[in-house]
Amino acid sequence: MKNTFTKILGVAVIALALVQTSQAAFITGAIGFTGIAQYDTASVGTATKVLNWVNPAVNGTSGDFSGLANSTAVNFAPTWSFNSGGVNPIWSVGGFTFQLLSSAIAFQSANGLLVEGTGIVTGNNFQATALNWSFSSQNPGFGNKTFNFSASSNSVPDGGATVALLGLALSGVGLLRKKLTA
Repeated sequence: MKNTFTKILGVAVIALALVQTSQAAFITGAIGFTGIAQYDTASVGTATKVLNWVNPAVNGTSGDFSGLANSTAVNFAPTWSFNSGGVNPIWSVGGFTFQLLSSAIAFQSANGLLVEGTGIVTGNNFQATALNWSFSSQNPGFGNKTFNFSASSNSVPDGGATVALLGLALSGVGLLRKKLTA
């Protein structure tokens, strides 16, 4: 019995080591964009969606996004409703792709607009990472409005502890089963 337990424990340790070395890292840092947005109304105070993006570009990075130079062009989804569910992808740049999970207007007046939400960023051999993001726009009046979009990671990597605990639990169930059938 002791020899079997030692073998199972050894396999669990090797599995844990493989999981630790094969997991991609989570994305850390922040990224920002700026450009011009064309809305469905003449005022940010009454707008409900973006109809078109004009020259969106990277404007500030940190962490794993640092390799992207300011002014790098960003591809945005053609349209976007502020109070919406998923849009996949809403933007992509430099090998990163962002899937919008949720968005809702946090503040809206004749002078400005703030939309916030969550999403998942993937790419460049990183593990899919949850991001909090915000979109703001000012410049009331007719025509195009400048916008700012910023996103930052909010996840803390597990490091494989959950997989290790699951492996140990399954090993324990296997040992218990073997003991009960003996």
